[in-house]
Amino acid sequence: MRDPNPSFNRGFVEPALNAFGRRRLRTALLDVLTTGPDPERAGAARAWYWSALPLRMRRVVAEEPAGAPEPDDPSVLAREWNELALREFVRNEHLDVRRCILPLLPLRHSSYPPQLHELVDEAVAVARNHPDVYLRHRVEIQWH
Repeated sequence: MRDPNPSFNRGFVEPALNAFGRRRLRTALLDVLTTGPDPERAGAARAWYWSALPLRMRRVVAEEPAGAPEPDDPSVLAREWNELALREFVRNEHLDVRRCILPLLPLRHSSYPPQLHELVDEAVAVARNHPDVYLRHRVEIQWH
């Protein structure tokens, strides 16, 4: 997850997605986003992008506990990601973490429950007023 090139992450994420399923992969990414060191938090954000890929390698499966695999739902844990990533973007001042999270954040109030609307506004303000030109540019693209 520490590879700074998001394209290379696909080579790791896609087999894990197919072997373990979307929920298990995304649960692990959420855990890293909230508990890992900053380089891994940034990597979790880069990997999250690829976790939305369709399952293509149907024969690649990990041994599962007894029971049927759960149906694949591309939106699984998306609300959790949005909330945790929003909180992490505002809380964490690490530039790479913020750069990796921002492109994945919906910045509309309608994407969040009312209790998070002020945090959305704070995230937009953080990005707009940040010394990093990428964050300032990116927020304007996403916000409009």
